[in-house]
Amino acid sequence: MWILGISAFYHDSAAALIYEGEIIAAAQEERFCREKHYAGFPQQAISYCLEEAGISLAEVESIVFYDKPFLKFERLLETYHAFAPSGFKSFAKAMPVWLKEKLFQKRLLKQHLSELEPGLNLDEKLLFSEHHLSHAASAFYPSPFDKALILTMDGVGEWTTTSVMLGEGRDIRPLKEIHFPHSLGLLYSAFTYYCGFKVNGGEYKLMGLAPYGEPVYVNTIKQHLVNIAEDGSFQLNMRYFNYCTGLTMTNHRFDKLFGRGPRQAESAITQMDMDLARSIQAVTEEIILKLATSLRREYEVDTLCLAGGVALNSVANGKLLAAKLYKDIWIQPAAGDAGGALGAALVGYHLHHQKPCRKPNAGDHAKDAMKGTYLGPAYDDEEIQSLLDKKGVSYSRLKQEELIDTAAEALAQNKVIGWFQGRMEFGPRALGNRSILGNPLSAETQSVMNLKIKFRESFRPFAPSVLCEDLGDYFELDQHSPYMLLVAPVKSSLRCEPTREDKEATGLERVNQARSVLPAVTHIDYSARIQTVDERTNPLYYRLISRFKSLSGHGVLVNTSFNVRGEPIVCRPQEALNCFTNTAMDELYLGRFRITKSPSTPTSNPTH
Repeated sequence: MWILGISAFYHDSAAALIYEGEIIAAAQEERFCREKHYAGFPQQAISYCLEEAGISLAEVESIVFYDKPFLKFERLLETYHAFAPSGFKSFAKAMPVWLKEKLFQKRLLKQHLSELEPGLNLDEKLLFSEHHLSHAASAFYPSPFDKALILTMDGVGEWTTTSVMLGEGRDIRPLKEIHFPHSLGLLYSAFTYYCGFKVNGGEYKLMGLAPYGEPVYVNTIKQHLVNIAEDGSFQLNMRYFNYCTGLTMTNHRFDKLFGRGPRQAESAITQMDMDLARSIQAVTEEIILKLATSLRREYEVDTLCLAGGVALNSVANGKLLAAKLYKDIWIQPAAGDAGGALGAALVGYHLHHQKPCRKPNAGDHAKDAMKGTYLGPAYDDEEIQSLLDKKGVSYSRLKQEELIDTAAEALAQNKVIGWFQGRMEFGPRALGNRSILGNPLSAETQSVMNLKIKFRESFRPFAPSVLCEDLGDYFELDQHSPYMLLVAPVKSSLRCEPTREDKEATGLERVNQARSVLPAVTHIDYSARIQTVDERTNPLYYRLISRFKSLSGHGVLVNTSFNVRGEPIVCRPQEALNCFTNTAMDELYLGRFRITKSPSTPTSNPTH
């Protein structure tokens, strides 16, 4: 039985295809259309999934959408009614769109699907899940657990912003919820907006900025903005927020509370912005830890699954894991709305069609059902060679051992390389197939990659990819982290004592200070967002890191996504070639092909 899941019309549209409960393919539409966080219908992602499986849409038993538009419309109407007459301008702007498109999304979905395969009877195929149920399903069913609590947290689904469910066998049972407008995701997004970053995309920047600040506003936030109960449930004081009915996240009362307006995008980041980031991160961690503690006590279930956009807060995830409240924790790598497409497909299979959930590897954390999240398209060497010949690109075609040796030697020489191999990752992280890689031992790597390759903010940290068996040699983490969703401290024995000048530096002056023997991946607070690499899941990437270890003595690489600021991660060979050409990357490994730059090769510096 084939089931297709779709998420669309909000942000991060995606499609996912499963067969008899097994995940076959999944991809975000942004990777194909090249518009970051694309919200439209995922036509190319669906086409890819069907092509990967070698089937037509007619062979799909059910097509499941990830939320219920009528419930969302009900929430919109009730919210505007509750806050009337405030927000009329926003209401007048939103209503025509809802009435024309979103309220009649079933008709719109059928129209788009009919364009993929005309003449198909979609009335019995099309199903609708609920938003947080889709998130919960995306977390529980692929996890290695037979039974687990499921905590989902995001901005808002239809009404729900935080949900607790119990997954057991085939079933998922709702236990409790927090409803809009009280939302941890929207609280964090309000500070994202206030600190000058984009909502639904800049939250990870706020998380990266937080360690440069001090938690000086925690009491202000807790006294005025959010009331946190001992069990972790919370209520926001809506007098300070504008997202219910306005066109901004915060209002003039919020400005008055903190003594200024929102930071203008691209303007200088101040110490106040750093302190705000640190403070809201601390409050977020407090809420999550209190929720997790009370749930563990109340339900006495010792495994936990996480999904929803808040589950991408890898710093909070690391704190939760370190608290040892649960025997094991598993986080859906595509925790945001893109993962809702996968969850919707799994809801269709296990809950609508009542098919059993088989977990032969239950209990083995390294053996979940996500296949390393390498679920996107791959391109064979013939396709790549044809492109390179057509473009007149000079290259070397290498055998696999030559490829690994040459790439590892380039990294050991402090070169930065593009690494484009196998199937593209599903979710926001590049995990060794669409990656830019560097030497973590060089103090120059972070600044070179940030300023000359990624063209992004200097304070943004880079993640280490570490061999699974070497994890304990470098980091204070006792659980594998295959999806780069856990932040943990670098071992104290590897840290560098700060110099007198380092101690006197303030704010972003501290960005390029070397803090450990792995300076390129050690953040200012001695932490790192870790990816563990397993030979079973990604043998080629594992062998590359192993070869680098034989040359350098360290089984770690810097891994960042293969893209520049403002663009989605590359999907096709052409995009990888473009990114390589337009940045200061030294070498590109495109399948079995090595491409280098001659000393005279110009590198453009695009404006973003």
